[in-house]
Amino acid sequence: MRRRRFISGVLGAGAGMGLVSASGGAAGASSGDLVRDTGALGQDVQEAHEWQAVAAPECAEAAQLAGLAAAGPRLAWAVGEEGRSGRTRGTPLALVWDGEAWARVSLAHLGFSGYLNSVAGTSAGSAWAVGADAAGAARLLAWDGRTWQEAEFPGRGEAGTLLTGVAVGPDGHAWISGWNGDSSVLLHGDGTSWTWCEPLPSGTAATASGVRVTSGGDVWVYDSGLVARWDGDAWTELPPPGGIRATVTGLLPVADDDIWLTGYAYGVGGPPGKPPAVTLLHGDGSTWRSIATPFTVGMLTGIVCDEQGRPDRISGWDFWDQTRAHYLRWDGGAWVSERGPSATTPVVVNALAAVPGSGGYWSAGTTSSSPYPPAQVRIER
Repeated sequence: MRRRRFISGVLGAGAGMGLVSASGGAAGASSGDLVRDTGALGQDVQEAHEWQAVAAPECAEAAQLAGLAAAGPRLAWAVGEEGRSGRTRGTPLALVWDGEAWARVSLAHLGFSGYLNSVAGTSAGSAWAVGADAAGAARLLAWDGRTWQEAEFPGRGEAGTLLTGVAVGPDGHAWISGWNGDSSVLLHGDGTSWTWCEPLPSGTAATASGVRVTSGGDVWVYDSGLVARWDGDAWTELPPPGGIRATVTGLLPVADDDIWLTGYAYGVGGPPGKPPAVTLLHGDGSTWRSIATPFTVGMLTGIVCDEQGRPDRISGWDFWDQTRAHYLRWDGGAWVSERGPSATTPVVVNALAAVPGSGGYWSAGTTSSSPYPPAQVRIER
């Protein structure tokens, strides 16, 4: 959980020190130097959105949400962790939206400490969440319409098996990024059986940290050292984005030659607690190009498309203005600022999801710059 490691360290340290701009990485230009990316497909302008804070259930302190998914206006899920104490893991946290309010989902019957870091679902009968217990063993959960239940998968309980992200395709099948003992990075399930796909041809040892499924059914896995597409029969590997101490948080493949990637990178050296530089890259299938962003110090944490598959919104955390989420909106040729509501606490957005059939969004995260008390979950729409 690279994003969680970042939140637990540099945010708290950076807020209390002399503020130093990040160096290195793939940072964009300042807002005054914004340039248009006319090479991107789909030039439609996305309408401005007025973000609002939404009431969330009170959780054990040191609570944060790391994953978010919406099946429609009346059903959404959020997952994370609560009650963490120092290096000691807390317990997995799950919320559900019923169209009126967010409510806690009891996970006491699962009986494990740890966290959930990714969730995906298209209906009450097709939703999945992944995470790990306090010992690092991968966990896969299935939604039964009321709560989450443990699911079996090949490699469950085996040392070295990781589940890092989950997505559900248009056919209802689930795809999970991670790693197993045979060097596979992608797990496929139809709800009754699970199969690890063949390893990448390059034999890379990189672990996929996330997964994305296109409307056409192609499956993409990604990390700073890995971007690859599975078409159901074979892998196509792209040049990895790389970067010095870089983390990739999201990937949006609009087309095979129109790919967006979000994240952050620390660059070389710097004082303890130095904040990272945001990373926004645009790929054509063979090269990656750094794209200008309205803010450059902080992190970009996720990207979503509209219902036509075009670039839409990016979520982020702005080091210089921490009490408002900093979203980016695609205006047809560049990414422009869109701010969340002001808060009396820091606002760290970890996850972003579009709501099918509504044109709306959910974002979720935490109210502290580190996952320790008194952090509570933060949800916006």
